[in-house]
Amino acid sequence: MVFLLEIELDDMLRKRFIGLFVLVLMFAACGNKQDKGKDNETLDSADQTTANTKMQQKNILFFGTSLTAGYGLDPTEAYPALIQNRIDSLKLLYKVINGGLSGETSAGGKGRIDWLLKQPVDIFVLELGANDGLRGLPVKQTIKNLQDIIDRVKSKYPDVKLVIAGMQMPPNMGAKYAADFKNIFPDLAKKNNMVLIPFLLDKVGGIPKLNQADGIHPTAEGDKILADNVWVVLKDLL
Repeated sequence: MVFLLEIELDDMLRKRFIGLFVLVLMFAACGNKQDKGKDNETLDSADQTTANTKMQQKNILFFGTSLTAGYGLDPTEAYPALIQNRIDSLKLLYKVINGGLSGETSAGGKGRIDWLLKQPVDIFVLELGANDGLRGLPVKQTIKNLQDIIDRVKSKYPDVKLVIAGMQMPPNMGAKYAADFKNIFPDLAKKNNMVLIPFLLDKVGGIPKLNQADGIHPTAEGDKILADNVWVVLKDLL
């Protein structure tokens, strides 16, 4: 009798132990499901935040010559990259796109602009014409090409904000040509309601220590000044 009672008690304890063990496993499983749900919630939230950031981000397209491309410099030293650094320091949701190309003329830009406009553009900075001037191309031709580029940008993105960078020619191009060329940019700015950078190379052009050996393209220090010249007008559009 005593032996049978002990066996029955052992069976009862064993059954209770098994029951408790099963309950512990069930609670653990439920806890894991809840934790996984929270993890998924966190991941979904992070993905949504990233998607929202991309939706809010706006593009600034710098479209120009070797001056914009940063000829002879590391890409991080070109003035558009320096503008991006300033934008990032202010935590503004703008992405700078460097559409500069060495040797580009206004005619070349006209043939290239449609490809760059395949991506959204919120602010368009036009820096073209310098190579036209150095080649002595007719001013009327440069004006026509630049206006065509501007028209295409406005047609594709009616709400785009427009900026144009002024350029000047050295006196050896002839006084009349230099004067007519200089007027291209303020005239186009007025006609198209564009913000004007009076002279992109202000405080840099003609200063040997701020230019590379060719006397035309700025050094890294020179491009810092170009970035200042651009930022003065660009910051009010952001």
